Amino acid sequence: MKPKVAFFDFTGCEGCQLNKLNFENELLDILAHVDIVEFREVMDERADSYDIAFVEGGISSPACVERIHDIRRRSKILVAMGACAVNGGINALKNRQPIDAVREAVYGEDKYLFATLPAMPISAVVKVDLEVRGCPMSQPDFLKLFKALVFGKQPPKYDYAVCVECKLNENECLFNTGQVCLGPISRGGCEAICPGFGQFCTGCRGFVEDMNEAAMLKILTDHGVSRDEARKQMTLFNATEVSV
Repeated sequence: MKPKVAFFDFTGCEGCQLNKLNFENELLDILAHVDIVEFREVMDERADSYDIAFVEGGISSPACVERIHDIRRRSKILVAMGACAVNGGINALKNRQPIDAVREAVYGEDKYLFATLPAMPISAVVKVDLEVRGCPMSQPDFLKLFKALVFGKQPPKYDYAVCVECKLNENECLFNTGQVCLGPISRGGCEAICPGFGQFCTGCRGFVEDMNEAAMLKILTDHGVSRDEARKQMTLFNATEVSV
């Protein structure tokens, strides 16, 4: 029997789900090893239980909390997929403002008609077994985790900075080109794809464990970035991880 796999979306843009549909060369190989039993983007069928549930998006309402508990109960393995699901992502920026101000900005005079909560990663509500990071999730990273699950192996973990991958790829440091970058504290595993194309790292894969927040802030301000702008850059994808 092939493992039963399902995909679910919560608060987010669904870009991680769409990114999976771009597996043009690998899709048939993926389908040869699993049965996709639930995936709203591409099918109407539903299932009662899953061997593996991939969950995109963050938790931002009581309805989300109830639904993710239901999915967790019916799943043997639950994988958080993408920045919103793993650490709150861009959605968590709303947590840095009064919740009533956020309600009013979105819904205006109808602000009390819609229940809302501070944006949370999936792990804040239920147990998460594995993660695929990035915004959107990295296709190579997803394939590595997928193969590990199918063949009963442990997927790779990344707790080193993007700078490590820049060095390995022989990328010129963007700080030397007049740009600033969050590579020194951002979690690798993306093969430094953004710096490789001359685009500074925004930290979409989260930060490394025990990152030095104060030192990163000083590096940015020493390179001409205002403290306010530095704060915005560091919290763009990681509002749940920083205190600045």
